[in-house]
Amino acid sequence: MILYHGSNEFGLKTLEPCQTEFEKPCVILSTLEIVAGFHMVNGVEPPYCWFPYGFDERGIPQYHELYPNALREVSEGRSGCIYTVEADESELLPLKGVPDGRLVTAPIKVLDCLEIPDCYEWLKEEEALGSFSLCRFEEKTPAQLRVWYNSVLRHIVEKKMINTPDCSYAKFVKEKFPKVWESYEKLCASAK
Repeated sequence: MILYHGSNEFGLKTLEPCQTEFEKPCVILSTLEIVAGFHMVNGVEPPYCWFPYGFDERGIPQYHELYPNALREVSEGRSGCIYTVEADESELLPLKGVPDGRLVTAPIKVLDCLEIPDCYEWLKEEEALGSFSLCRFEEKTPAQLRVWYNSVLRHIVEKKMINTPDCSYAKFVKEKFPKVWESYEKLCASAK
């Protein structure tokens, strides 16, 4: 099975497992090149990640902006690579809740690499080709934003980030979604 991995590291011949939000070190892969492209431009410092995407009813990836110009902010002027690998399905673990996602816990050899000098320009080209759709912040209803913000809240509750307020994800939430963080603090205070 051909799979893709997005990275901002160049020249890799083998993808090595690294620590992520998951239980053990792994390499995150996608069955879709465009989704790997989203992973070139993580909005949060590892081991956390920020890739707000989903799929429409036709199965086309959608990148969701949850604040103004979010895609441009995380990708403009940044370079990256999309690595192509091949793995037997038996070597892969599914990525819970992510239909295109797979995990591998052993090093995996790179077959090919697409180097992208400006990720934002490449993503805009891919959007024009119909590889994905950009769901802009300005087009979202308050109800749609609430669903996303509640998802962020559930994530920080699950990860107990009140205990790690200086981690990259907590800092990101405090900066981009201060009302979500305030709700979290109130929730934690009321639980005491």
